[in-house]
Amino acid sequence: MDDQDWLAGQFEDHRAHLRAVSYRMLGSYDEAEDAVQDAWLRISRSGVEGVENLGGWLTTVVARVCLNVLRARNSKREDGLDEGAPLTHRDFRPGPEEEAVLADSVGLALLVVLDTLSPAERLAFVLHDMFGVPFDELAVMVDRSPEATRQLASRARRRVQGQPLKSSTELVGQRAMVDAFLAASREGDFESLLKVLDPDIVFHIDPSLVTPGEPTVIRGARTVASNALAYASRTLVARVALVNGEVGMIVAPRGTLRTAGLFTFDLDRCVIVAVELIAEPRRLRSLDVAILSD
Repeated sequence: MDDQDWLAGQFEDHRAHLRAVSYRMLGSYDEAEDAVQDAWLRISRSGVEGVENLGGWLTTVVARVCLNVLRARNSKREDGLDEGAPLTHRDFRPGPEEEAVLADSVGLALLVVLDTLSPAERLAFVLHDMFGVPFDELAVMVDRSPEATRQLASRARRRVQGQPLKSSTELVGQRAMVDAFLAASREGDFESLLKVLDPDIVFHIDPSLVTPGEPTVIRGARTVASNALAYASRTLVARVALVNGEVGMIVAPRGTLRTAGLFTFDLDRCVIVAVELIAEPRRLRSLDVAILSD
């Protein structure tokens, strides 16, 4: 048996699982089958040399294909479900075992709720909560920090469970910390800035916002505070906004979104534990932004 035949056999052994992943991600048998086939084409071309966990790696490949489908779907504002069509496909007629896998925890009601999530939220929730993929691995797929990815899954989980995204008390607490962060940054108040930052804060900066060779990940309150002051001195005024349902900040000269800041909070200690600055246009377009009044 040559390597390609072995790989094809391994892929077939995992096909039912991969189909279950893609169906939960996409909510459509048609698209699920297409995603699995697309993944096979990619895998057959690249091979699996050096892959230790084949099942996990195959899941990652299929998840990336599905994420691209969801992002394309969102950009075209297409409907996520096959409305009016039966959940079958002329080329995909799963057997009893596969039907059981697909039906497990995936009713129409859940698919409807999943379709209200952003692509990144859906990936984080489906792969972590349904398939146990660690946040460190998911963070690479959605190009975010593990902390921000965990928050994506948490937000998606609350929506699936029918709970409000944030209580007014939580939003008020978040607003107070972001207001304090921005005020101290604008005024160059280093000590006040330290008070609102967790000692072990992690600051992720979009590569386009730093000089080549400078770090894009900064750790520690004092280092983050110094960089926040430097950034505030050379950028346009940032405004407080709701970003994907959480209080964050944006820079939007003449109404054009240029930069968004995502925050992770510890409400019990009233400190910010992580900040992520986003400037990449594709990611900015995926954000749900609403400016908050001063």
